[in-house]
Amino acid sequence: MFVLLRKILFLMPPEKAHYFTMNMLQFFANLGILGIFVNAVKKEKPTVVCGLNFPNKVGLAAGFDKNAAYLDVFSKLGFGHVEVGTVTPLAQEGNPKPRLFRLPKDQALINRMGFNNDGVDAMVERLKVRPKNLIVGGNIGKNKVTPNEKAVDDYLICLEKLFLHVDYFTVNISSPNTPGLRELQEKEPLQALLHGVISRRNQLQIAHQITKPIFLKIAPDLFPEQIKEIAEIVVATQTDGVVISNTTIDRSNLATDSLTVEDIGAGGLSGAPVKAKSNDALLHLKKHLPKHIPIIGVGGIMHKKDGAEKLDLGADLIQIYTGFVYKGIGLVKALAKL
Repeated sequence: MFVLLRKILFLMPPEKAHYFTMNMLQFFANLGILGIFVNAVKKEKPTVVCGLNFPNKVGLAAGFDKNAAYLDVFSKLGFGHVEVGTVTPLAQEGNPKPRLFRLPKDQALINRMGFNNDGVDAMVERLKVRPKNLIVGGNIGKNKVTPNEKAVDDYLICLEKLFLHVDYFTVNISSPNTPGLRELQEKEPLQALLHGVISRRNQLQIAHQITKPIFLKIAPDLFPEQIKEIAEIVVATQTDGVVISNTTIDRSNLATDSLTVEDIGAGGLSGAPVKAKSNDALLHLKKHLPKHIPIIGVGGIMHKKDGAEKLDLGADLIQIYTGFVYKGIGLVKALAKL
């Protein structure tokens, strides 16, 4: 049934198909009949990371539910956690459409969404009625018009407004679709950003007497020496964990013909082709991080064995995005058993 549904949805433009599917699932969830159409995952493999009790190891990566609009659906589907966002202080439209493209031969996507979202205030209102028994992470970023030298201000706004409404934060400095954002992965900007965010987080934790872990999300396109340097900064700033990885700008070894890829243009590549690069970065990162600092592995998880490989390489949790588009709830069920 899913294969037939996917074929129908793949006749639609990708971004339109995404919202059509999610709105349909939300409609069924509101009627209380989602279970008739989807045999949800049983949350039976609990794990503790950063003091948080995750019902299972599989989560939904940031970018799928940018505005925290479908948490009820994902909870009913059985995800152990959902990372919402990337959210920015002010609403922004993102890049011009079309900005999301399928590469079926590669089981991949290319996107250049550009942090399109409704803004942090709108997200806060939705999170006030978030479902129970679902870990929610807030993936935070900066507005496109905010210069890098003032980026920390945007991250702090999101941190402060979301502090009481999410379970953990992910600082996103690795999307290739916001001009100059990846420059924040360089040593001095990264140290300053994390120092500012962690310091303010610590103040809020004392004031509210609750703990909110902070993860850093990095790109797969880093050299080993850059990964080592980032690991050292994570330790020095007492950042709680790392999410690895975001999408790649690499276009090598694709089955899709080069003219089609060139015609699509800029954007981050996700799905099966990013697995090797993401896993290699995970392996390098694990070598340089103390054992107590957890890693969330993302990138190229299309089968249960891909998720198992991430965990074997040292990831504590895993997240999917493109795999969910191509494989559906069956992939979530398989991964939830790990």
